[in-house]
Amino acid sequence: MFVACSSLCFSKLPLEAALRRMAEMEFSKVDLAIHERSDQLRPSMIAERFESCLHQVRHGPSLTASGLNVDFGPFEDPLGPLFRKRFDAICRFAKALTVAVITIPASAPGTPFDAEVERLTSLSALAMREGLVLTIETDRSTLTADPALTAALCQAVPGLALTLDPSQYVVGGHSEKEVDALYAFAQNVLLRDTGKDPETGFQVRIGQGQIDYSRVVNLLERSRYDRALTVAIYDSIEGPFDTEVEVRKLKLLLESLL
Repeated sequence: MFVACSSLCFSKLPLEAALRRMAEMEFSKVDLAIHERSDQLRPSMIAERFESCLHQVRHGPSLTASGLNVDFGPFEDPLGPLFRKRFDAICRFAKALTVAVITIPASAPGTPFDAEVERLTSLSALAMREGLVLTIETDRSTLTADPALTAALCQAVPGLALTLDPSQYVVGGHSEKEVDALYAFAQNVLLRDTGKDPETGFQVRIGQGQIDYSRVVNLLERSRYDRALTVAIYDSIEGPFDTEVEVRKLKLLLESLL
């Protein structure tokens, strides 16, 4: 295992400045966010200006991408020609950066299970064809808010894995035992500290929340996990603390556990 930093920790900065800030903090790996609403990198940009986007990442500070966290935004046809063009571009981008894992959101709550299985099966097959692993991110605003349903999706879709964010289940009121079965599906892990209040507790100072990092690492080791522990303290979430200070604290804490 190794420690990486999500570029969403510094989403308010231009991409080059965000990468430089992470390098100054002595991160060597970045979980690169590519969100359609972002001011840094967007899937539409990569599809239209592939080489310039690749140059922007490759020729910045010397950070290696550990994964791509991709949000394509809303699509009327989630498997239509425009989406497929952008998804194919993201796969090419991942291969060019020697990234193995692409994370996307699951569908919204209320989406029929069979429809989600069909969508994810199609996308996972496209990713596997390129030698990539597709993961869905655990998020209380999507179908993955339910840990049992999340496990069922991973079992139903060939090749599908998880980007596991334990914080989502802490504020969702789920017990640790409900979540433990998901560690076997993890191909990326997002970490911050989190309290139980769903309104104000999603992101708190390190040491003031409910996340037991030693337990997380132990469960991952049992599953023979060998990928990133991604610091994911997002600067877009307002809080009474300095994001950069908390990012640094969590980096040091996680490194002490490895």
